[in-house]
Amino acid sequence: MYNPQLETFIAAADAGSFSKAAEILYITPTAVIKQINLLERDLDLRLFERSFRGLTLTKAGQSLYNDAKYIIQYAKESVVRAKNAMQEEGSVIRIGTSLMTPCQYLLKLWPKIEKVRPDFRFRVVPFENTPENAREILANLGQNIDLVLGIFDDVMLGLRKCAALELSREPVCVAMSVNHRLANKKRLSYRDMYGETLMIMRRNWCGYIDELRDDLWSNHPQIATEDISFYDINAFNRCESGNNLLVAVKRWEGVHPLLKIVPVNWEHSVPYGILHSPEPSDTVMEFLEAVKQAISE
Repeated sequence: MYNPQLETFIAAADAGSFSKAAEILYITPTAVIKQINLLERDLDLRLFERSFRGLTLTKAGQSLYNDAKYIIQYAKESVVRAKNAMQEEGSVIRIGTSLMTPCQYLLKLWPKIEKVRPDFRFRVVPFENTPENAREILANLGQNIDLVLGIFDDVMLGLRKCAALELSREPVCVAMSVNHRLANKKRLSYRDMYGETLMIMRRNWCGYIDELRDDLWSNHPQIATEDISFYDINAFNRCESGNNLLVAVKRWEGVHPLLKIVPVNWEHSVPYGILHSPEPSDTVMEFLEAVKQAISE
């Protein structure tokens, strides 16, 4: 990274003599003199005035002396930074986040994860929540993004070519405008929703949501359903402006400031967890194990 003769030069300048520099460096005076001579020759500079009284820096020597300590320190620090970067690269977990796939759960869990594996670091990678991005990111987890949090089922995992670590089962709730007639209720019943239109994801998006749809069609036809093709801000806007209900989960609270998410007295729930590549890297595998330990504590 730098010429090691610079350290010999600094030692000689500080000591004022070659023999004292040799004592500091634990080498012979002859070796010190040889290194200084080589340095002067390589730089084509005279660095010292030599006399029986000792060594005195020339103007060129003083200029080099002023910079040499900085050069050496900067070079050493650059090596430390490079080593840290190399270590960090192997332990950084890139977590994708979007409006519908927030990463707050992992951020809240991070202190517990650090107790298990303090060497892990995370990097939040934002992305726009579009159908195209969802397909591309989930099919290529491990390239630019390692993990995404969200709801899933086996069908979705197969279609999107990814795997998942289940963290919880999220009760299916209903979102509505804060001005909706049901917004003041703490929990809803089926009967509360009679006469309302419930926006629900299209069939074959999630088996658990399909079970909910079948339940409504068979047992509660008084609740109209309207298919949506994707969960994004447009779906939330339509729910609020149309004064409809929307199938949602509590983890989406805050996505739309004018919507409220309310639990329902039914048994429907969906898996929620960490979506990752079906062939995760060793680092991701170790991170998933750390998450499991953090959750079990």
